[in-house]
Amino acid sequence: MTRLIIAGAKGRMGQALIRCAQSIPGLAVAAQFDLGQDLREFIADGDVVVDFTFHESTVPMAEICASHKKAMVIGTTGHSETEQKELVKIASQIPMVWSSNFSTGVNTLFWLTRRAAEILGPDFDVEIVEMHHRLKKDAPSGTAKTLAKIVADSRHQAAASLLRHGREGLVGERTREEIGIHSLRGGDVVGDHTVVFAAAGERLELTHRASTRETFAGGALRAAQWVVGKKPGIYDMQDVLGLR
Repeated sequence: MTRLIIAGAKGRMGQALIRCAQSIPGLAVAAQFDLGQDLREFIADGDVVVDFTFHESTVPMAEICASHKKAMVIGTTGHSETEQKELVKIASQIPMVWSSNFSTGVNTLFWLTRRAAEILGPDFDVEIVEMHHRLKKDAPSGTAKTLAKIVADSRHQAAASLLRHGREGLVGERTREEIGIHSLRGGDVVGDHTVVFAAAGERLELTHRASTRETFAGGALRAAQWVVGKKPGIYDMQDVLGLR
């Protein structure tokens, strides 16, 4: 039995995780906590902490997990460069599944995007469009950033140097190297992502649309079962699903 500790239990994802866990054999929610509560009060009760909270909270939680040798699943996005570096250090002590998106479908999109980028090559321009609900705080989404990095890696370039966040005014012709990335916000959209590969005379579009948070919750819980007992280090859903 894998014992879960759910962080951000009162939030939308926290509630989805709790609902989904009830229907998965071999899983039990040992503890749940939210803002104002201390993880140290619950850490001994579980095997793995599942974090879908705020980027400022992840490093302190990871430090507590490391001190008690507990695994982590991190679905929170928007971490600063400093926070990312701290998490990498902590991962030398405990196993973490850290992913921008836990959907099985989205991780298939990651795999397809990598293969398409390799097959189509630099002659195809790449634009990424994502849409989320009006309450989402960070932009672009972590998933869109991952998609951009996948394309950049296929071109053996750093994603940061290629990204073009929207266009306005007399911006000149599109360069061959840039990766356009565009964020839409509105309503209650759970998460839509499209990768467009465009060349003279043809266009390929890869799209994933999520209609319920249970999609992400199910993947995160699958990751939670998988990560317990693994060697320290950073893993993602590609590892969990065997897509490497």
